Formats: sequence, structure tokens, C-alpha cells
Amino acid sequence: MRFLPSPRRLLSTYVILYVAILYFPVLLLPIFSFNDSATPKLPLVGFTFKWYEGLAGNAAMQGAAWNSLLVGITAAFVSTILGICAARAITRHRFRGKGAASGLIMAPLILPEIIIAISLLVVMLGLGLQLSLFTVILGHLLICVPYSVTVLVSGFEGFDPSMEEASRDLGETSFGTLRRVTLPMLAPSIVSSLLVTFTISLDEFILAFFLSGTEPTLPVYIWGQLRFAAKLPNVLALGSILIAASLVLLTVAELFRRRAERKMALRP
Repeated sequence: MRFLPSPRRLLSTYVILYVAILYFPVLLLPIFSFNDSATPKLPLVGFTFKWYEGLAGNAAMQGAAWNSLLVGITAAFVSTILGICAARAITRHRFRGKGAASGLIMAPLILPEIIIAISLLVVMLGLGLQLSLFTVILGHLLICVPYSVTVLVSGFEGFDPSMEEASRDLGETSFGTLRRVTLPMLAPSIVSSLLVTFTISLDEFILAFFLSGTEPTLPVYIWGQLRFAAKLPNVLALGSILIAASLVLLTVAELFRRRAERKMALRP
């Protein structure tokens, strides 16, 4: 029995294999984006930046990128505002149906996204709404709000509610307390929520595919380009840029989250 590996070593091996299987294909994407060949293959034919240079003059890609930017920024701000309201209600108030309300807010995280997309499409068309970036934003809010609430709940739980009570006892209004005490204390969590929800909206494909109509977002544009073999190198270059942007945004969000945790831990 002494030749059996320890549970700790088995767990370490499992984690290494899991991370390798999950991220190794993603790491190949930027490598092939610099390949001088039109087909992704090893060994690399040569090193080139021409696929990235080709993106500069692509008007359709730039239009899709602008659509994604507009949808992402709008979804991030609106979902964060809704997340602040929901997180405050969850952490600061007791009311009937609180558990059910929290479960409904988080439900989009566990429901199959294809089912959500089809349901939203049926509802939008039933209401007579024209498929556009507006309907995409509505769909993205449904999946961004749960992430925002998750981040902001931890922020609300991280500082003492007696600070808000002290502000009101000193004569400040509820809105003034929110503006002068609550929001400054929540600033790192708010920034983290904005970055996380923007990243999720930027990368989201299924809802955008069903709800975008004639105004495609960047993921929908990439999917359309994959039907043409000659467009694959440009798609690899564009995908590499999206990966880099997502990693930067998520890293910044994590830094803000850790900063908020340290700030709360130092408070008496």
C-alpha cells in the first residue's frame, strides 16, 4: 500500500491535467495566428503579422466590434445598477420570498443558454420588438445581472452596516448615505462588477446569435467567418485579441476584488 500515491499528489495531478486539457487548445490560438500559412498546422511555416494587419481595413469586423462595445458597456452599467439594488435588498433587508427572489436572479446561471435564447426570441417577437442591439442588450442583462449580484453581495457583506446607520443618525438622508458612504465603500466591488459583466457580454454568442438580427456582435461575426476557409487566419488573429482583452479585464477585476477584501480586513 505504501506504493500508492498520496491523495494530495493525486489531486495535484488531476488539477494539472484539468488545466492542460482546458487551456492548451486556447494557447494554440495565438500561436497559429502568427503562422504564415493559411491553415493552422505544425510546424509553423513562418512568422507574420499580416493577419493582424488585415483586420485594420475590415469594415464589417469594425462594425461588429463597435456593436459589441456598445452592447457590453450598456449591459455592464445597467446590470451593475440592478445588481447594487438587488445586493442591497438581499444583504440589508428581510422580506417574504427573499430566498425565492435570490434563486430566480441566479437561475440564468444554471439554465441552458440555448433554452434562454429561444425563450427570449419567442417573447421578443411576440411583443412585436424588432431584433436589434436593443434586444441583445436585454438578453445580456439576463445573464450579466447574476454575476453582478454575486460580486456586489460580497461587497455589501464586507463592510459594517452600522456605518450607514451612523450616517443617517447624523442627519444624512438615505440618498446621501448611499452617495457618500455606501457607494464609496463599494467602489472596488462596483468596478469589479463592471469589468466582469462587460467581459461576459463581450464574449457571449448564443443570445447574440438569436437576438441580433441584422446587427451582429463580434462573436456572431466570427462565427459567420468560420464558414469560409480563407477567413480562418483572420479569425484566429481576432480571437487572440479577444482572449488577451478578456484576460486583462478579468485580471483587473480580480485585483480590485482582492483590494476590496484587504481594505475590509484592515478595518477595525
